Amino acid sequence: MLKKILMAALVSTVSFVTTADPLAEQSFIPKVNYIKSHLYFLADDLLEGRDTGSKGHDIASLYIATEFAKYKMKPAGTDGYMQKVPFRKAMLDQKSPKITFTVDGEDTELEYPKDYLTGPDLLNTDSSMQGKMVFVGYGIVADELNHNDYQHLDVEGKIVVMLAGKPQSFPSEEGAHFASGYQKRKYAAERGAIGTVTLSTPLAEKVRPYQSMLSYIHMPKMAWLDESGEPANRFAQLKGSAYLSQPAAKKLFAKAPVTLDEIYAQLDEDKPPKGFALPGDFSLKRKSTHTTINSFNVAGIIEGSDPTLKNEYVVFSAHSDHIGIAKTVKKDNINNGAMDNASGTAIMLETARLFSQMETKPKRSLLFIAVTGEEKGLLGADYFAHNPTVPVESMAANVNLDMPILTYEFADVIAFGAEHSDMQHSVANAARNAGLTLSPDPWPEQALFTRSDHYAFVKQGVPAVFLVPGLKSKNPDVEASKVFGEFLSFHYHKPSDDINQPFNWEAAKTFTRVNAEIGHTLANQEKRTRWNEGDFFGTTFGRK
Repeated sequence: MLKKILMAALVSTVSFVTTADPLAEQSFIPKVNYIKSHLYFLADDLLEGRDTGSKGHDIASLYIATEFAKYKMKPAGTDGYMQKVPFRKAMLDQKSPKITFTVDGEDTELEYPKDYLTGPDLLNTDSSMQGKMVFVGYGIVADELNHNDYQHLDVEGKIVVMLAGKPQSFPSEEGAHFASGYQKRKYAAERGAIGTVTLSTPLAEKVRPYQSMLSYIHMPKMAWLDESGEPANRFAQLKGSAYLSQPAAKKLFAKAPVTLDEIYAQLDEDKPPKGFALPGDFSLKRKSTHTTINSFNVAGIIEGSDPTLKNEYVVFSAHSDHIGIAKTVKKDNINNGAMDNASGTAIMLETARLFSQMETKPKRSLLFIAVTGEEKGLLGADYFAHNPTVPVESMAANVNLDMPILTYEFADVIAFGAEHSDMQHSVANAARNAGLTLSPDPWPEQALFTRSDHYAFVKQGVPAVFLVPGLKSKNPDVEASKVFGEFLSFHYHKPSDDINQPFNWEAAKTFTRVNAEIGHTLANQEKRTRWNEGDFFGTTFGRK
């Protein structure tokens, strides 16, 4: 049915009137009513929070595809505008987790979820791990930073016990890469470990308290499936993982050669603790259920005007999914995701419409993609980056739109990651054209450059920025950083992120304008975007 409706939409494509006035073309005048209508539809209760693989998200995907068809964009999916993404969805049997450890013949059983958290297993429905333990500090191997927590340690066939996070001295963005869950699992698997146990720390408690993590124990774990039908980015030899609260971690270290308090003291001085064998055996058992679901990326192209450069693409991305229906809320339990990320998707759609109306298109082509599964771990973007519908080497740059806060008129924009490539210069010029300034990252310690869909493209060598409105308000009575903080505190990933928030539609118009200016600049500049010489991300992921 989805395909039939989409084909009908393609047949009834609407033509827009274009203007030959080059000044009108360059001014990129967005239509507030179009932005508003996109956002109101995508954030409506009808779509039930657009959870990955849900009917509500399918409706959102169809809506986006029919808008692309309206703009006469070239389909860039695998089936028209659609790219079907197969997922395995795993749910943990909440009654099944059991952790025990045995030291000097004495058994200690931890209580789930009071003492520890564990997720479902994506590879096995009935899983267990048991073995000796080795403490491996942060569990990080970063030769570029002269850091190797596994040096002189034998973890073959053992369970590695590691601290959450990374050394404070690590650069934030590079450190976020090395300390990501995927990288830590990779370091462990490459050295023969069979499982991982992560310990909370005082700093981790400040950043993300253990108690707050209990709200997510019913969340599924998902992975996209490769051509063989197996979950991608998994390490089969790792049989389990767990995250221990501080009290539980102290129980585990009760007879260790170094106490956990001594290790915490080393962290306060930013001294990475040395690893050692932990006494005793550790055991984890759990059960999971598996289902296979499909969800959609939606992709469309506005072809460039230059006969050569049209084979290069400036990629706009925005995630169309959200987190669905809350299980722990009784009244309004629909997480509408108006700001996250109906707003970014609406801005992307209006940006596409503006380019579609230009009589003379930019030199490079523009690829617009609404990706699924961002809330499940950047999964739809990662799938597209590994299964691109245009050659990945032809992607000149990526501009990602995720959760722009559109409640105040801003005077600047922030482009997370701009300093890693010459996009910084391009974005600054484009912002100036829109009457704005480009500001530096106000939260470098949060490493936001590694935390949205653009990072999937970065890992394939594509320079990228993650663009959001800045913290300088045009209205002196509005404290933008306070407004942003209030959204995160009261609405982020909550049912209150709906259309009843005080949207400022002039801000939405301005944000569309600056995005269009950035796309226009990147698509028309003489040389395609390049990583800065010696940049970590360019060196690590850039094409040689």
